[in-house]
Amino acid sequence: MKKIAFLLVCIISSSIVFGQNENYTIKNIKANKKFQDFGVSYYGDSTAVFSSSGKSVFMKRVWSGNHEPFLSLYQGAIAADGEINNVKQFGKTLDTKYHESNLTFTKDLKTVYFSRNNYFHKKYKTNSDGVNLIQLYKAQINENGEWINIERLPFNSDQYDSGHPALNKDESKLYFVSNMPGTYGDTDVFVVDILTDGSYGVPVNLGPTINTSKKEMFPFIDENDNLYFSSNGYNEGKGGLDIYVTKRSVKGKYFKPKNLGYPVNSNMDDFAFVKQKSKNKGYFSSNRKGGKGDDDIYSFIEINPIVFDCPELISGIVTNSKDNTVIPSSKVTLYHNNLELASVLSDSGGFYQFNIQCKSNYKIIATKRHFDQSEIEIKSEDDSSIEANLTLSPEKNDHFIRVRNQVMLNIKPIYFDLEKATIKPVSKPELQMVVDLMNKYPEIIIQIRAHTDSRGLEDFNLKLSQKRANSSMNWLLNKGIHKDRVFAVGFGESELVNECKSFVNCSDEKHQENRRTEFVILNPVVIGH
Repeated sequence: MKKIAFLLVCIISSSIVFGQNENYTIKNIKANKKFQDFGVSYYGDSTAVFSSSGKSVFMKRVWSGNHEPFLSLYQGAIAADGEINNVKQFGKTLDTKYHESNLTFTKDLKTVYFSRNNYFHKKYKTNSDGVNLIQLYKAQINENGEWINIERLPFNSDQYDSGHPALNKDESKLYFVSNMPGTYGDTDVFVVDILTDGSYGVPVNLGPTINTSKKEMFPFIDENDNLYFSSNGYNEGKGGLDIYVTKRSVKGKYFKPKNLGYPVNSNMDDFAFVKQKSKNKGYFSSNRKGGKGDDDIYSFIEINPIVFDCPELISGIVTNSKDNTVIPSSKVTLYHNNLELASVLSDSGGFYQFNIQCKSNYKIIATKRHFDQSEIEIKSEDDSSIEANLTLSPEKNDHFIRVRNQVMLNIKPIYFDLEKATIKPVSKPELQMVVDLMNKYPEIIIQIRAHTDSRGLEDFNLKLSQKRANSSMNWLLNKGIHKDRVFAVGFGESELVNECKSFVNCSDEKHQENRRTEFVILNPVVIGH
C-alpha cells in the first residue's frame, strides 16, 4: 500500500514460514481493479462501501513515477459468496477532488464518519511543513438520500493527522487513528466519547498494550467489543502491516493482541479488517503478491470465533480455625468441573497459588492430616487476581482428650490385680485401641504413665508403677509398635488426682481414681492439638 498521507505505509518485505492452524478462508474479489481498492464498510446488511482509485474521474497524483487517481467512495451489493456486485459511486456530495476513505455508519444509517484530506469548504490547508494531512469528518443524510451538514470533528488539527473512524456497538465511542502529540509511535489508536448532546469528550490514547513505537491503524469494533486493528510494530508480525485483535476486560485493561495469522496476514500489508454483524464473514485489504492492483479487497470466512487467553491468579493462605495460625504443607487442590487440574503444598507461611483462566468456575479443596477438609468455590471474572483463603479445623473426634494441659489417648483404664503388673484380659481391648490409633497416626509418640494409690509403702508403689508401665509398653511392642515411639514411666503415688493421700480415709472408688495408666501424646502438634 502506497502512502496516502499517513493512511498508506511503506512496504516491508520478508520471507516467512506460516503456521498450519489456519482459521480463515479468503478470496480476492472480482471488483478489484488496477490501482487501489480497500477499506470496506458495511452500509446496512446488504451494501458495502469502499475506497477506490481505479475508478476515479478526478485528477491523478504522482507516486514513485506512477500516476494514480485520488481515492473516491464506491458502493456495491454484497453477494452470498462475498463478491461486491453492481459497483457505483457512493454519496457524490461526500467526494471531493482529494482523498475520501474509511467510513463508519450509525445503525440508523443517517450519520457517517469518514476520512478526508484537510480540504473543507474548498479550502486546502497544510501544516507548518507544507503537508496536507488527513482529517475526520461527519455528515448526515436527508430525505432525498443526500449527504448534508458535513463538518470537521473538533479534535482535528492542521498540525496532525486524524482518520480511520470506527463506532462501537452502542455508538457511544468513536475509535480513530492519529499522530497527535502524546502518541507512542508513528500513529496510535485513540478513542473519544460521543456525548448525549452530540458533543465529544477528550480523545484518549488506548495505551501501550495496543500501541507500539511504529504504526497502529484501521480500528474496527465488532458487536462483541472485539477490537481489530493493523500494526507493523509487533515482534510476531509476518511483515508489513498485520491484523490483530484484542478485547477490553471489565476492569478496563486490554488483553494482549492476537495476530490473526495466515492467510489473513502475509509478508506484505494487511489491513482494514471488518466483520458483518452476527456472521463469521467479512472483508480485509492487502497489497500482497498475486493481487490485481496495488491494494485489493479480500473476502474471508472465519472458521472458529476468537478466544482470548485470559490468565488470572488465585492465591491464598491456609490457616487453623482454632488459633488462626498458618498451616504449612497442607495439600491444596484445584478442580474444574470435578476434574483435578493441579495440586500444591502450602509453603512455610501457609501460602498457595494457581494460574487459571477467566470466566470459569473452580473449586479449591485444602486437606491436612488430622484436620477436617475445607473447600471454596470460585467464579473467576476478567484479568484479575483472586484471593481465596482457606481455614482448616482440627478433626473433631473422641480419640484424644486434654487433661491437665496434656493431650492423652481417650481409652478406658488399664487394670492390674493387687500388687501385680500382669495385663488383665479386660484391658487388652483398650491396649489394642492404642495400637490402632498409633497405626492411624504414625507420627505420634506416646509416654505410658502408670500411677498407684497412696496405700502401701512409697518406694514399693514407685517400683510397682514402673513394672505396670513396662508391661503396657511391652504389649504394644509385641503388636509391632516401634520402640522409639513408646516410653514407659512409673510415677507411683506422686501424682494423685484427689485428696486421698496417706492416712486419709477414702473409699475404694476414690483410691481407684489414682490407680490409673495414662497414654500421653508427647508431640500433640501432629494431630492439631
